[in-house]
Amino acid sequence: MKKLSYILLSVIILSACSNNKDDFDASGTFEADEVIVSSQQAGQILSLQIKEGQQLNPGQTIGNIDVTNLELQKQQTEARIKSLGDRLNTATPQTIVIENQIAVLKTQIAYLEKEQERTTNLLKADAATRKQLDDITAKVDEAKRQLEVYQQQIALNKSNVNVQNKSVMSEKDPLEKSVAQIQDLISKGNIVNPIKGTVLTQYAFTGELANIGKPLYKIANLDTIILRAYISGNQLAQVKLGQKVNVKSDDGKGGFKPYNGIIYWVSSKAEFTPKTVQTKEERQDLVYAIKVAVPNDGFLKIGMYGELNF
Repeated sequence: MKKLSYILLSVIILSACSNNKDDFDASGTFEADEVIVSSQQAGQILSLQIKEGQQLNPGQTIGNIDVTNLELQKQQTEARIKSLGDRLNTATPQTIVIENQIAVLKTQIAYLEKEQERTTNLLKADAATRKQLDDITAKVDEAKRQLEVYQQQIALNKSNVNVQNKSVMSEKDPLEKSVAQIQDLISKGNIVNPIKGTVLTQYAFTGELANIGKPLYKIANLDTIILRAYISGNQLAQVKLGQKVNVKSDDGKGGFKPYNGIIYWVSSKAEFTPKTVQTKEERQDLVYAIKVAVPNDGFLKIGMYGELNF
């Protein structure tokens, strides 16, 4: 009787050991690449049209921050650019006076040159003296020198006007760049969602004050979820990047739901085994982390437990 009891006890122990044997190669928890979207501008949040669990698309404008002060700065700078044209000079009053004097002087020179020609002809006919010709020639030369002086004054005045205009217009480029910078700051008042995903946590709400860098909400793409699992050093040679693996997760009915996964990352360094992680073999002092991309049918959640087989 004692011998029979011993045999039955041995069978029960062996059966228990067989049932407790791990039927997976590694295990871990599901996670996702989470992005915390922060404010890029300071001011009151005028609107933030999101809620936790909401699906968002990349480039979708979901709110805006008050940037009234920046818009006023932009208008002021644009007005300064417009006023530059009123400060430009085309011709000074002095230049206009000299141009009128040149016109009169040219008429006098034309008259004197005719008199010079007539006196030269009279001198050839002995009807005028040499002194008369010399006097009229001196007047022509003096008038031409005066004309050169007037023309130099005109050139100098135009040069001064050009220098003044260049000085005025040199302000235009920096002002236009200031407008572009202000416009960039204004555009940052729009809250634009960066990636496709699901809003996990909302940190800020309409009416609150935002500072640059203030977290607004956290979002993650859950279409493909990540199983971070741990393997022992002995298992490291069995895995490679791009390898397809079988993944399973609790279906909530006492069983497991199967998924297909692909290993896309293997840690290059060993680490101490996390307390919450089980391995196929007895606990190892050092393990390697791997990441498996798993298409999500909506049932997989961040933090859920998962197992995989190579």
